[in-house]
Amino acid sequence: MKYMLLMQFSQKDNLPPIDTWPAQAVRAHIAFMHELNQALTDAGELVSGEGLAEPDQARIVRAGAGGVPVVTDGPFPETKEFLVGWWIVDVESHERAIELAARISAAPGPDGGPLNMPIEVRQVMAGPPEEL
Repeated sequence: MKYMLLMQFSQKDNLPPIDTWPAQAVRAHIAFMHELNQALTDAGELVSGEGLAEPDQARIVRAGAGGVPVVTDGPFPETKEFLVGWWIVDVESHERAIELAARISAAPGPDGGPLNMPIEVRQVMAGPPEEL
């Protein structure tokens, strides 16, 4: 079963942006992510995963008149949470996806301790519901 694991950042957690962390903390965080991705690859569970740029680089696009793109720049002050990275994993069970989410949540933060960031776990749908 495939699952998408979404790493969220919440301003209410009072976590400073990663570009303000001490260099050693950034290196430890990135090393954790590399080791995690390698372990998932070695286990045959990693389908794909990426970190995302800061939200001030985000753009919201909607179709305008005649399908012309209408682009809104960020950052968005009303946004209190945003996506910072994601993984798609192919695992044997929902329980394994939950286990991986907890491991990702424990990534080290600016003080070296676990971030305990919320990780959203969502099954990737293989097709429409059978009743359709």
